[in-house]
Amino acid sequence: MSRSLNKVTLIGNLGADPEVRSTSGGNRVATFSLATSRSWNGPSGDKQEKTEWHRCVVWNSKVSQLADIVERYLKKGDKVYVEGRIEYRQWQDKENQTRYMTEINVREMIMLSGRAGAGADGMDGEAPARSRVSSDRSRGAVGSSASSGSSGGAGGATGEFEDFKGSLEEEDDDLPF
Repeated sequence: MSRSLNKVTLIGNLGADPEVRSTSGGNRVATFSLATSRSWNGPSGDKQEKTEWHRCVVWNSKVSQLADIVERYLKKGDKVYVEGRIEYRQWQDKENQTRYMTEINVREMIMLSGRAGAGADGMDGEAPARSRVSSDRSRGAVGSSASSGSSGGAGGATGEFEDFKGSLEEEDDDLPF
């Protein structure tokens, strides 16, 4: 038996507010564009940057309301981690031209942007500064957790490291490297 893997992991920023629609069967689907960028120094030493755009599709399922979460909490410019699978589609348009589309079918998402006006604990009454939401249709499992930590500093102090909050914020340490 041969094994294969179709897994995509992206961290980027939303290019526009998500669009949410309902299918004829009543299921909800959210779509959004996610920008990932990389930068490098060119041969002449000048800084170069390239941005890739990814179309992400998020479905509600029997075990997860991920599309509703996207609609409620994500907006243009938000930083988000998505994990899912890549899918390629093709169809004939009205002029009988073959069209192609590449999509990321999102199964797991972590919201990385804090909200404006968030307090020291990263909460603003609406959504946590970081939330992990997943949907696994094949196993029927859903995970949802939130950590209450600031989103600044060295990756943010999460609830797991509350006792060491001061240590994470120190820039000068005694490490030899």
